[in-house]
Amino acid sequence: MSKVSHIAPHELAAALKEGRCVLVDVREPDEHRSARIPGAQLHPLSAFDPRNLPSEPGKVLVIACAAGGRSLRAATACAQSGLPATNLTGGLAAWHKAGLPVERG
Repeated sequence: MSKVSHIAPHELAAALKEGRCVLVDVREPDEHRSARIPGAQLHPLSAFDPRNLPSEPGKVLVIACAAGGRSLRAATACAQSGLPATNLTGGLAAWHKAGLPVERG
């Protein structure tokens, strides 16, 4: 089984700014609409399939949720299917606590 990598909010912010990653949000649509990390693509855990995730050559796949639990499950599923994925430690809560921008609405 492949190991899941982890990334801290400020590291993710730098990676997004530099275009080094693709960010997937595995929360449900209502959660995503209410608040999200700018640029996050929605792929809810309730219908999650690693084969349906965006793939951009040379970019790291980062998975986020509200607090890190669901994204860890999704990243683990990716790793088990042979798709490297990185979990955002602490999820949107940690991102917000770090003072990073959140889109709403």
